Amino acid sequence: MSVLVHVAVAIITNQQNEVLISLRHKDAHQGGLWEFPGGKVEREESVLDALKREIKEELNILIHSASPFKSIHHQYSDKAVLLDIWLVESFTGKAQGAEGQQIKWQAIKDLNTRGFPAANRVIIHALKFPEKYMITGSFNDYRDFESKLETSLKKGVSLVQLRCKDVSLEEYKLLAQLSVSLCKLYGATLLLNSSVETFLNTQADGLHLSSQMLHLIQSRPISNDLILSASCHTKLEIEKAKKLKVDIILLSPVKETRSHPGVKGIGWDKFTETIENIDEPVYALGGMVEADLDDAKLSGAQGIAAISSFWEN
Repeated sequence: MSVLVHVAVAIITNQQNEVLISLRHKDAHQGGLWEFPGGKVEREESVLDALKREIKEELNILIHSASPFKSIHHQYSDKAVLLDIWLVESFTGKAQGAEGQQIKWQAIKDLNTRGFPAANRVIIHALKFPEKYMITGSFNDYRDFESKLETSLKKGVSLVQLRCKDVSLEEYKLLAQLSVSLCKLYGATLLLNSSVETFLNTQADGLHLSSQMLHLIQSRPISNDLILSASCHTKLEIEKAKKLKVDIILLSPVKETRSHPGVKGIGWDKFTETIENIDEPVYALGGMVEADLDDAKLSGAQGIAAISSFWEN
């Protein structure tokens, strides 16, 4: 069994919504790839002390305050790593590659997982994905759908799942084509709740798996460059989602919903317990309104997912 390497990682951002990244030396593990700066935690050293020491050595800046962001376990073929990721809240000094490495400020929206070690994939998604995940709801006709989607996008929704269970395949394809155009226009990410075949014939950003599809699929059905989302209700389903290497998990129902009156939700305590030790971004689904965002964050969620709260308003 490989030895676990404990690493302190810094997420350092600026007012332009950029994050500081550095290029690993070619002769290092995962060399030639970009990474978030940091380094190994020494024996009997706290993670925060290790973070401050490594960032001073690597970038010649002094961290004044930082807070925990995420912990990620990842197994490479040759080693296992535990990434303790911290958000740097304040620092002094001008960042420079103090160990001869190339560094740069990269717009968070432009981060691409292909240029980073596999263990950094979850960090990138957690940084890029918004607090609100909208699932499309009911509509009267094509124009009504267009109006509702564009209104939501104008209000700042930037992660959309196209879910239309009561339309024909041809109608769904037309709605997908329209959704792709509108989401690209407003810089939003579009996921299709559809078959893999239908998805692959579009230019959508990702695929959403219902819990039923989750049970049927045995391996990740799309490339790692695309986003895979999945609906889960239990720890067992979450474990299956992790095996498929999903990028987003929707956990429901947290509260009672209009569509399933009388079905009690799991509540925030159970939500927190269920997602314990889950690296992937998890959205709370089921009866969610914007006022639930704080509770969701405190419970370990990336944010909330909803239909009526975002679509109908």
